[in-house]
Amino acid sequence: MATIQAFDPAAETARYLATLSPEVHAKATAYTQGGHWLLLWSTVVALAVAWLVVRSGVLVKIRGGVEGGRSRPWLAALAVLPVALFFEELLGLPWSIYADWYRETSYGLTSQPLAGWLGEWAVGAVLGLVVSVILLSIIYWLLRRAPKTWWIWASGVSAGALVLVLVLAPIFLLPLFNSYTPAPDGPVRDAIVEMARANGVPSEKIFVYDGSKQSNRYTANVTGLFGSAQINISDTMFKAGADMSEIRAVVGHEMGHYARGHVLSRLAATALLLVIGFWAVDRLFPLAARLLGAKGVTGIADPAGLPVLMAVLSVLGLLATPAFNSITRLSEADADNYSLQVAGEPDGLAKALVQTVEYRAATPGQLEEIVFYSHPSVSWRIRNAMNWKAARISATPAPASGG
Repeated sequence: MATIQAFDPAAETARYLATLSPEVHAKATAYTQGGHWLLLWSTVVALAVAWLVVRSGVLVKIRGGVEGGRSRPWLAALAVLPVALFFEELLGLPWSIYADWYRETSYGLTSQPLAGWLGEWAVGAVLGLVVSVILLSIIYWLLRRAPKTWWIWASGVSAGALVLVLVLAPIFLLPLFNSYTPAPDGPVRDAIVEMARANGVPSEKIFVYDGSKQSNRYTANVTGLFGSAQINISDTMFKAGADMSEIRAVVGHEMGHYARGHVLSRLAATALLLVIGFWAVDRLFPLAARLLGAKGVTGIADPAGLPVLMAVLSVLGLLATPAFNSITRLSEADADNYSLQVAGEPDGLAKALVQTVEYRAATPGQLEEIVFYSHPSVSWRIRNAMNWKAARISATPAPASGG
């Protein structure tokens, strides 16, 4: 009588990871660990840009020229803030080109030409400048009206602005960069619609977009909030020849984000971190202004001190990296479990996860994962899927043996 070999989740995990060569794993590790250093150097660049703008004195001169010896806080803010943000973007552009385009190109993670990247950068910079000027004008008004408690109100306003952006993004913002279309008729769409209907997710909320225009990454995402929320699948999945089990697993994962309300839970956690961040800015601004040599800046409510405020937020953002990443890791693990429950494709999920190794090393150390990883490691996620599979195998009654 033939014996049935026990299913070994650890061995299956190792088998999936071994489908990529040691050279691919080494390249992924180099890219990932280089990205860790990128966080530090991006903060250093932000501090250098803030120092250059502050020491130039241009913002103080603009504020003084607008006020002309009279108190015109709204007019001063509307004159200073766009200039400050423009210089921040322009001086940081060389670093952005290196970090967001050249490095991605050198690792084969994008085929987008520099001209195309610069065009999208310009659109994003203009949109960001408009939104930031409006939001910062309100925050500086709060600084003047409620100098002791401004950080509480500013956190609420910032969270509200984030909600508004999340709601509007799929409708007005994302279509500026990509084309979003319903999944084409065929077996893929049939499978997606069937899964969506079975799990209470509107099937018309699932789109395919031309993500390969910007990145070769094998990816999908959920965007929007409330009625605008939608599931987006990059065409890179189809170009990579994903089979039906992979597509079902990935769509199930994104449905998990949608059905479990992860966008809202992340938003709530972000709002809490905003309160802590603005409180810290309130306390650290005088020290930062002295260190940056902000001559002529009269205090935290002076819009000419925006580079100082941004510098403090940059450092705080770096320090908060483990907190932000831990929040998203929890939701990503939950979305994986949701996918396993509704799609029942552990091997499809494992095959999809292997495709992400090229930009997220599979087996980081525990401390590295806690600090730097916004998703659970690929090795952990595959092992989790294989554990789920093993549990289902053990729960399946063995066939009766013939007499």
